[in-house]
Amino acid sequence: MSDTLASTYAIDFGTSNTVIARWNPATQQAETVKLPTLSQVLPNNPPVIPSLVYVEDARSPKILLGQTVRDRGLDIAQDSRFFRNFKRGIGSGMTGFLPELDGCPVTLEQVGQWYLHHLIRQLQDQDPSLRSLTVTVPVDSFESYRHWLGQVCQTVDLEQVRLLDEPTAAALGYGLGDRSTMLVIDAGGGTLDLAVVKLETPQTGDRKPLGFLLKWGSKNLAETSSQRPQLARVLAKSGQNLGGADIDDWLAAHFAETQGLPISSLTLRLVERLKIQLSSQEQASEVYFNDETLESYELNLDRDRFRQILEQHHFFERLDDALNQVLRQARRQGLEPGDIDAVLLVGGTARIPALRDWVIDQFSAEKVQSDRPFEAIAHGALQLSQGLEVKDFLYHSYGIRYWDRRANAHGWHPLISQGQPYPMPVPVELLLGASQDNQPSIELVIGELGNETSRTEVFFDGDRLVTRQTSGNQPMVQALNDTEQARRLANLDPPGYPGSDRIRLLFQVDGDRQLRVTVEDLLTNKILINNRAVVQLS
Repeated sequence: MSDTLASTYAIDFGTSNTVIARWNPATQQAETVKLPTLSQVLPNNPPVIPSLVYVEDARSPKILLGQTVRDRGLDIAQDSRFFRNFKRGIGSGMTGFLPELDGCPVTLEQVGQWYLHHLIRQLQDQDPSLRSLTVTVPVDSFESYRHWLGQVCQTVDLEQVRLLDEPTAAALGYGLGDRSTMLVIDAGGGTLDLAVVKLETPQTGDRKPLGFLLKWGSKNLAETSSQRPQLARVLAKSGQNLGGADIDDWLAAHFAETQGLPISSLTLRLVERLKIQLSSQEQASEVYFNDETLESYELNLDRDRFRQILEQHHFFERLDDALNQVLRQARRQGLEPGDIDAVLLVGGTARIPALRDWVIDQFSAEKVQSDRPFEAIAHGALQLSQGLEVKDFLYHSYGIRYWDRRANAHGWHPLISQGQPYPMPVPVELLLGASQDNQPSIELVIGELGNETSRTEVFFDGDRLVTRQTSGNQPMVQALNDTEQARRLANLDPPGYPGSDRIRLLFQVDGDRQLRVTVEDLLTNKILINNRAVVQLS
């Protein structure tokens, strides 16, 4: 099949809902895809697929997902076979009980893989011409999540897969051609992402794609487009693990405290309905029936009380922190808040009136756009297959692990700062000495340094998956290559001794976000490693 007949799709894989979009070559427009039995269709809303999984048999495996789970009432039972919010735990350290189903241990990475594989297979059955796929990712995701996502995509029969930051995709999805500098606030089920994105037309001849984060295949499908590409320049971005799932937990805890309701899958579903109702009306109510005690409770909530609950959990303070961070980055690029042409609200949580009021307090109401909260990301991601170029920068900082003799523990020496554009024009130089007598080799373990403000704790409470925000004074660090090979990267001959610099390292990030290293032995003047790729950065 020729590339001109191949279909291109995008998947916005969310914590609460997933949206799939397809590029229609006849209309030259993006359109949202509905999958039979899996998609939820509500009045005045596009079709979305609930990010829910029920494992009927882990050995086969045989799973149910999406709207099918809700239609069968499997999302309200206390059952270890039911998974919601599983995306938040992918790539995160887990504590507590992990279920074993049908004699098989089940991880959240496995659940996520089953979910995406099932969606892609059904898409391929529905459209055999599917060849190109773009999958969006939160800006605050660690490399482990991106690596997992890349591995999942490489196991499906596709010629080309790309990854794109969700806020960048949202800016493209709104398509505000007359307003080129946009602040995207993506408030979804699991993450809060902010980004300042500037759309511009590159100079003639400047067609090299800078932002394809993942791709393979024999041919670049985007190069078949005759259109002059548009450039999406990411000027600033910030993110937090904060979303609708947290708000549902806060509401469930509120009714547990005020009315004695147990926190369960059923009560979480009911408070989610209350939250959705309050997006379009001043008051909301639901009825809870306890089938054990035969008691019923009426759950009532209005917008004022909802806002108070958000304030109690410092929701708006965290919004302030995220906004201040992204605006500080923008100022370093010479951009002031008044230079922002439009503020785009994306994600189901962005429909909360109190959040919209907060945005209007920061910017004029005329700049705020919120009419495409569900579709903008998936539709915008399709632009990568239509000749778009993305110029991006590294979101996280990175460091090299070293042995701290005073603390008698490993520490991390900063290496590459957050916000570093790539490819790097000038390498970073580092001199290292041996840490022990007769040292036979050097270690090069690279860590991804997260924010110090908060972290996400993922654990099981009985049969219920819980994600909780905790504060901390120490930065989150995730080692990217803590392997035997990295711990013995280059041999020292003769062996090293403490007291003087022994090796010179040059680090550089290439256009594909690969961290490359050159290692020179200062004693022998030999190049031990020459421009070797050691880890993938995000």
